[in-house]
Amino acid sequence: MILFGTNPIAWANDDDRSIGADIPTTRILDEAGRQIGFDGIENGHRWPDDPEEMRALLGSYGLKFISGWYSTKLLVRSVEDEIAACQHHLAKLKHNGCKVMIVCETSNAIHGDASRAVNERPTLSASEMAEFGAKLEAFAAYLAGQGVTLVYHHHMGTIVESPADIDAFMAATGPHTHLLFDAGHCAFGGGDPVAVLTKHIGRVRHFHAKNIRPAVVEKVRKEGWSFLKGVVEGAFTVPGDQEGGIDFGPLLKLLAGAKYDGWIVIEAEQNPDVRNPLLYQTLGLATLKRLSREAGLI
Repeated sequence: MILFGTNPIAWANDDDRSIGADIPTTRILDEAGRQIGFDGIENGHRWPDDPEEMRALLGSYGLKFISGWYSTKLLVRSVEDEIAACQHHLAKLKHNGCKVMIVCETSNAIHGDASRAVNERPTLSASEMAEFGAKLEAFAAYLAGQGVTLVYHHHMGTIVESPADIDAFMAATGPHTHLLFDAGHCAFGGGDPVAVLTKHIGRVRHFHAKNIRPAVVEKVRKEGWSFLKGVVEGAFTVPGDQEGGIDFGPLLKLLAGAKYDGWIVIEAEQNPDVRNPLLYQTLGLATLKRLSREAGLI
């Protein structure tokens, strides 16, 4: 079953909490659930930390809790320590019936540092990637035993960003590790979304329908902007935006061909003072539903 979701970073950013700080939490939930009609929403810093309080709050607006970002630190701590550290987050997912845990290694990531150019992001050698992959696979195997699938989020400013990184990461991990495919981060990282998704479709268990504005992304790269400056200046947008550079039709056809079963989430952070979240998220959902029908996905 295909479900359509969003992420609260369209309204209130998690990496820079000054972005959208004036937007009330009730407005986020009302627009996402009651006005636009998403099936669910991912985690954000505004939601209650208690699993049941969060479930009840989101449910009162007609929204399911999809899942939420979890930052691993496996480059600097053991698998056992990671398992211990994730328990509260894991309990939140299990209480809300979430099928996946969204994971990204952030021990050396720079995407949240406004003083660092995203071009300066960290990289791993082949041997380092193999070691990291083995540890992540062990962590993923533990989560699988808890009934939750690990989906790894390739992301700008991190050790898994480019198509080559994604290839190396997928080769370094095993059957318990799956991929969160993010169209926008793929394109921003220098990849062809169709080619990358085609290569790894068999292990994709979560899909982020993020679009990019190519002209802004080019400036980020050429002028050495931070990831956060790129966000504020409009590097990302939603499916259907005429300024966007990604055609989601072929991507959704690939999902349909693979009999994808799960969430399609608009995770597109923008400056809400410039791009009204209600308007953009409405456009994004309408576009995805139309293209999904055309692709035979729904």
